[in-house]
Amino acid sequence: MNLQVKQAPPEVQSSIRIVGSPSGRGFRLESSQFLPNLRDRVFEFFSNASNLQTLTPAWLHFSVITPPPIHIAAGTLIDYRLRVHGVPLRWQSRISVREPPLRFVDEQTRGPFRRWHHEHLFEAAEGGTLCHDIVDYAVYGGSLINALFGRPDLFKIFAFRQSKLRELFPETGASKLRLNGV
Repeated sequence: MNLQVKQAPPEVQSSIRIVGSPSGRGFRLESSQFLPNLRDRVFEFFSNASNLQTLTPAWLHFSVITPPPIHIAAGTLIDYRLRVHGVPLRWQSRISVREPPLRFVDEQTRGPFRRWHHEHLFEAAEGGTLCHDIVDYAVYGGSLINALFGRPDLFKIFAFRQSKLRELFPETGASKLRLNGV
């Protein structure tokens, strides 16, 4: 197996941005974060559906309602319950792609978005893993609702997620040295 390890630039600690979707239909959220842990371990963490509750802010009252254990594979359906601005909602996603330890994709089959396609990518990097989220989404109500609720809420949710991941995957002395090029 030919493994290429990417050098993680020190400035790539984390980033979040939301732009128009390249398809011209909706929006795209792009989030990147360096985690100082092996790609296999990071992928395993993200492959456990119950960890999504840990990565979601309490104000969403989010819970996975599919009974455990959930075997994550292409075609797996996962049901959730949450509250968005006080409104109780159900969400169902389907894992459409699973390629360990490189990537997986979840797509909303029922929920608060008109469209939700979330690709999780994991790149081996010196001293850890670069994690990328690419979410193509559309909201009911279009640009106005996205500006008022979608975009600000998603920024808060992904900022919380990045903060929680920094807690769960803290930098060790060795990973700090690697990030600084030592």
